[in-house]
Amino acid sequence: MDEAAFLPYSRQHVTLEDIDAVTAVLRSDWLTQGPAVSAFEDNLADYLGCREAVACSSGTAALHLSMLTLGLGPGDVVVTTPNTFVATANCARFVGAEVRFADIDPSTGLIDPAAVAALLEQDTERNIKAVIPVHFAGQPADLPTLYELANRHGAWLVDDACHALGAGYVHEGQTYALGNNPHSDLTVYSFHPVKHIAVGEGGAIVTNHKDLADRLCLFRSHGIRRQDFIIPDQACTPEGVANPWYYEMTELGYNYRLTDLQAALGSSQLTRLPQSLARRNEIAARYAELLAQTFPADIVHALAVRPDVDHAYHLYVALIDFDRLGLPRATVMNRLRAAGIGTQVHYIPVHLQPYYRRLETMDQVRLPEAEKYYAQALSLPMYPELSLADIERVVTRLESALAAQRQPALRS
Repeated sequence: MDEAAFLPYSRQHVTLEDIDAVTAVLRSDWLTQGPAVSAFEDNLADYLGCREAVACSSGTAALHLSMLTLGLGPGDVVVTTPNTFVATANCARFVGAEVRFADIDPSTGLIDPAAVAALLEQDTERNIKAVIPVHFAGQPADLPTLYELANRHGAWLVDDACHALGAGYVHEGQTYALGNNPHSDLTVYSFHPVKHIAVGEGGAIVTNHKDLADRLCLFRSHGIRRQDFIIPDQACTPEGVANPWYYEMTELGYNYRLTDLQAALGSSQLTRLPQSLARRNEIAARYAELLAQTFPADIVHALAVRPDVDHAYHLYVALIDFDRLGLPRATVMNRLRAAGIGTQVHYIPVHLQPYYRRLETMDQVRLPEAEKYYAQALSLPMYPELSLADIERVVTRLESALAAQRQPALRS
């Protein structure tokens, strides 16, 4: 192992201010269902500029709540990308809906609007009820085009921004933030430790539609109402005074609540998000410069960046032609780990997972662009605490790992 500190592919950053925020909750009267949760929701909505934010226990819970809130179920179909974590597709299966995968643009890793359009055109019975693009690695997908396609088909658009807190895009000369734009119905976030904001495990759904936010809150907490009762004569005394114990379960909901401890940590970390985003973009620019200087572009290059986007750089993915080098990816990753560099692969295409392969609807599904991307993808370390010297060490070690079985195509 290299004597320098090990560089993981990502990690959380916790400060004394974060610790103080959590400690304050521990000293308070509320550990859960208290004021820190609503404060975090308000802070998140203020940051994004949207009307409503509903915090929950994970990004997976946020996706599931979105499907429940939009009323999806058996007989419905959801279109999403294969280049994502399995939760993006699983949320449709949680409610009994089917999944169709649209292929990707392998140069960006993002869902291809043309592939989505083809699936919608084939859906003559209008069973597709939602489209879920993923802003992979922190780069916004083409939301305006995807929303127009979904809206024309009568489908909802739920964008998975679990990689992309703070990202945005320009459309027709106007700048929009993910989570606050006219091109989405619900936007989903994750606050897992490797994400921009770490609360342990946590998530949120944001929207500009209050009716959707109210339903999200209902499903988040067991489907229980504590106002607007269906049976008012049981809710109140004959004099009209509310019975203090009374509640009604009106939907089959879940316990997907966030705790005050997590919410306080989230509010504290949110204050540092602008600096984190700026630093991630600096790191990405240096990676791009060093990769271009070190390797032939047809052997190693970074993902392409779409024009007119503000990238959040949750991940930094290099595309490496392992086949041309005659070098297995696992060998390269193990060599890098031995040299103190952590890497990861994002993602195994979801349609190749055994569960999805068993589904009758997945029979004969081929997504060549997603599979081409997967064969070459390698996520390099990306988090704000990386120094310029760290980035140079990553690229130097990558060069050594690839050159250990040197091919003529790789520069000396």
